[in-house]
Amino acid sequence: MHLQINQANIGYNKTLILNANANLNLGDVCLLIGNNGVGKTTLIKSILHQIPLLNGEISIKNKNIKNLSVKEIAENIAVVFSKSIIPQNYTVEDLISLGKYIYYPFYFELKDEDRDEVSNIIEELDLLQYKNTLLKNLSDGNLQKAFIGRALTQNSPIIVLDEPTTHLDEKNKLIILKTLRKLAKEQNKLILFSSHDWRLAKEFADKIWYVKDNHLYSGIVEDILLHHDELTSISLFQINDNFVAPKIIAPDFYKEMLYSLLQKNFQKDLSSLNFEFQDNFWLISNDSIRHQCESFEEIVNLLKTIY
Repeated sequence: MHLQINQANIGYNKTLILNANANLNLGDVCLLIGNNGVGKTTLIKSILHQIPLLNGEISIKNKNIKNLSVKEIAENIAVVFSKSIIPQNYTVEDLISLGKYIYYPFYFELKDEDRDEVSNIIEELDLLQYKNTLLKNLSDGNLQKAFIGRALTQNSPIIVLDEPTTHLDEKNKLIILKTLRKLAKEQNKLILFSSHDWRLAKEFADKIWYVKDNHLYSGIVEDILLHHDELTSISLFQINDNFVAPKIIAPDFYKEMLYSLLQKNFQKDLSSLNFEFQDNFWLISNDSIRHQCESFEEIVNLLKTIY
């Protein structure tokens, strides 16, 4: 195993994660999820040895991180935090080039192959038009991509990202996630990234680290999702305590959309109704009615007339 956590207690003055055991290999993409305050960022900082463990061990290639120098950790792990200090008067190209810093003295001149690599990363992250733009003039999303670019040029076998998609729109989120997965599979990188959105796991991650109730649950994405109903329940974001769901037969995405729509709009017991999605239409029925709706708006209007 390339990255291992063994019987680790993680936290500051108190333990946030108790007796954690987990491991990842090169080539793995792992999503770190959990509610705010459970210790996700603390776990990341513990892997970087910025926060000492309360107990146990974290190792890289069987070497305890507490025995590694700062330079050795940087050579092994590139990191992007959700909040980073913006270097003054630096352009996008300047920042991304900084990823090479660990391989040179403080004052250095990039080699031609390094410049080519920086250019390729700028292009891959869709930042070419901002190459010479000052960081302070970038949108939050493009700034985040530039910091991710710096991590990529570091060429470390492990890349750790704390909430890397927070400020990104869907297009840029996909660019980042596809780039990270491509790096993992084509260049044998180990990618660990945190997010609040467990749905990213199904498309982009191989494994999940799930922090809940002071424990770290780790494993293959599908195994962790199936063993924790709260991660896949369509009632995860329920805001209506009086709502009672109907029977819904539909693909998961449509089912989730309909559930969300109904629980937001109806303080009712809808359990007598059946909703079935067929041939791009919703069939709504019970013992006394049968209706066909083409859109969610039609469904809302229909139910308002019935109830």
